[in-house]
Amino acid sequence: MPLGTEGFTVIDLPEVAPDILPSYDRCPVDDYMGNGTRFKRFSQYKLTPAEDDAWSFKRLPHRDYTTYKKFNPVGGGIRRVYEPIEVDFTPLIAEGIRELGLDRSEPWQINVHQNRTRADGGRPGPLTPEGVHHDGHEFVMIAILNKVNVAGGTTRLWKPGADAPFWSGTLEAGQAVLLDDRGLAHDVTDVLSADGGPGHRDIVIIAFSRWAEKWYGDEHDAAALEEQEA
Repeated sequence: MPLGTEGFTVIDLPEVAPDILPSYDRCPVDDYMGNGTRFKRFSQYKLTPAEDDAWSFKRLPHRDYTTYKKFNPVGGGIRRVYEPIEVDFTPLIAEGIRELGLDRSEPWQINVHQNRTRADGGRPGPLTPEGVHHDGHEFVMIAILNKVNVAGGTTRLWKPGADAPFWSGTLEAGQAVLLDDRGLAHDVTDVLSADGGPGHRDIVIIAFSRWAEKWYGDEHDAAALEEQEA
């Protein structure tokens, strides 16, 4: 287990390229999650082991995002249409891969979610309206890149069947949590305005699955949509 006995770790992130943070200003509103407070772009990649312990990132043809309702009762079982990501997060993702010690014996697929959540004094920004949950992947990386005039946003990690989280922490900009998504559930408390005025929190979420598990393509989409119909 690359994440140790607790199944998670918090890391410091490298400095991101200068075009990353301004790109969050151009994220369209998420029509499916957040009740108008979330703004989002989404892309998918295939990871293939390369020379010198590096990884090759191949951006996959853009598709609607589908996931299973058993993992996300709010946004699962439907097609969610998002615009593709405009900037290059791969250097940051590579840092997470190194910390995970990702298995190099086979290719992987990743879902990359670029999310901004806004809040003001009268309107908090829900981060996990689906509640305590697993995403269904092998590993998940949640990286905080910017926080402007916000409070709240506490990450909580839960062991199976527990009535309370065993760990909670409010990540700052420049930090990420890496977790064993199948061993631990997680949620995050709402983002709040720090002073009653507008604020926002910018993150990128990377979900890692082995390519053989088919979390990309027609077969995966059909299975996720059929679950909703059952």
